[in-house]
Amino acid sequence: MASLMKVGVVGAGAMGAGIAQVAALFGHEVVLADAFAAALPRARAGHEKAIARDVEKGRLTREAGDAVLQRFTYVEGVGAEQLAAFAGCGIVIEAIVEQLPIKQELFRALEAVVSDDTILASNTSSLSIAAIAGACRGSHRVVGVHFFNPAPVMPLVEIIPAITTDAAVADAARALVTSWKKVTVMAADTPGFLVNRVARPFYGEALRIREEGIADAATIDWALRTIGGFRMGPFELMDFIGLDVNFAVTRSVYDGMFQDPRYRPALQQQRLVEAGWLGRKTGRGFYDHRDGADKPVPTEDVALGQVIVDRVLAMLVNEAVDFVHLQLGTAADVELAMTTGVNYPKGLLAWGDEIGAATVLARLDALYQDSGDMRYRASVRLRRAVAAGATLSDVRRYS
Repeated sequence: MASLMKVGVVGAGAMGAGIAQVAALFGHEVVLADAFAAALPRARAGHEKAIARDVEKGRLTREAGDAVLQRFTYVEGVGAEQLAAFAGCGIVIEAIVEQLPIKQELFRALEAVVSDDTILASNTSSLSIAAIAGACRGSHRVVGVHFFNPAPVMPLVEIIPAITTDAAVADAARALVTSWKKVTVMAADTPGFLVNRVARPFYGEALRIREEGIADAATIDWALRTIGGFRMGPFELMDFIGLDVNFAVTRSVYDGMFQDPRYRPALQQQRLVEAGWLGRKTGRGFYDHRDGADKPVPTEDVALGQVIVDRVLAMLVNEAVDFVHLQLGTAADVELAMTTGVNYPKGLLAWGDEIGAATVLARLDALYQDSGDMRYRASVRLRRAVAAGATLSDVRRYS
């Protein structure tokens, strides 16, 4: 396998520039390319600002900071001539637009210039790694390496091998990222991987509660922050992430799961995206972020808030339990991923045990009986755990 001391990153947006920054800080020569000329000066300025801050805070000496900045090579364009700059890289990480045909085209082009043992990694948040790998002659060397934004700050990275990925490739990618002081989990090549699949009910059930007129966005956010202990409520988080980005992930998971009702997108969110109300970046989303806009006042009713939290948690716990039941990831990785990747206050399996598996099951069954919606169907593992009197954190499979 090629030396991993030279790292390539394609895509100089916030995510790609962040990954490049992490690699350079840990001593790697980094080649960063982007198809759009304006992206590279922004990335370079961001790197200079970040390193200057590290020097100012005493995390780096001036000499060390200068050395980090000298490790970057910025390449404008992703044509054959420009991609030749990646020839000496031991790993190339793709962080471009979330469109499968464009990613496949890039990976085919990269194969033509890198060595046969260069690892080709995708930072996709929800697209099939197998589908990306399938575009390559050497599909064995393609692996998912999913960072969370901002990459220099967020500790979690998901490692996602496709069915074609050599174990040695996944292991090498994991070892590299671990050397960057990141927390890694192994996730199956399933729609949304681990975090984006298990987290879908945080948004989906909140949207459903709003659709039903039970509470408005501000009240739901208040409840999940104040009673649930989440750092941000789902609506403020969607506005922060970008409604277009969040909706695209939900739609990708829904389509990838053959329209499973659990992951059904919300029409209200689609309409906001269609209107161009994408959240903070456009000034309007579920909230009005424009200067002088009135701040919505939540209904701080504890009983109502508890109903909201109970519904969202029942769905989250059920999704985590099902993920383990389907052997898509280990119980330990699910707990670690949700607390480090999206900053949940507790691991969902442990949280379910705290609530009580029987209580979670009863809430799901009641929601199903009331609505008839299959989104509320309980995981087989949850039912078996209740029948066996076992905990959800137990890694045994119940029969």
